Amino acid sequence: MYAVVRLRGGINTRQEIKDTLKMLRLNRVNHCIVIPDTPEYKGMIQRAKDYIAWGKISPEYLAFILRNRGELEGGLRLTDEYLARNTPYKTIDDLAKAVCEGKASLRDVPKLTPIFRLHPPRKGNRGTKKTVKEGGELGYHPSLDALLNKMR
Repeated sequence: MYAVVRLRGGINTRQEIKDTLKMLRLNRVNHCIVIPDTPEYKGMIQRAKDYIAWGKISPEYLAFILRNRGELEGGLRLTDEYLARNTPYKTIDDLAKAVCEGKASLRDVPKLTPIFRLHPPRKGNRGTKKTVKEGGELGYHPSLDALLNKMR
């Protein structure tokens, strides 16, 4: 599973990149989604690579994000009690582990919004115009956990 975070705005962006970001449901800066590792999504990521950061997400950080940023329709928080009543998973940790292993999807949770609204990174980004190799934040992160920790 990949976590994808939008880091740049849409001013002076080509229309095809705007459309790709819209299909990824990354309509605003600091929004995050979790997507499976498929060729279709990889192509979308490749097209929007100059506006996003992406990388593998560990089950621990997915559980952390679900617990702190998971929202149901109506602005309610995602809780273990809600999962136990409405899904076969008893806790958020069980759901995160199943999602990272590919056995489940976030769509299996009724009324869960697929977008996580994150804070701006604490102590700022290293740069939103340079890739990770150049010393910035854009592009592929081998582990996105450090960036997500800054944006908790």
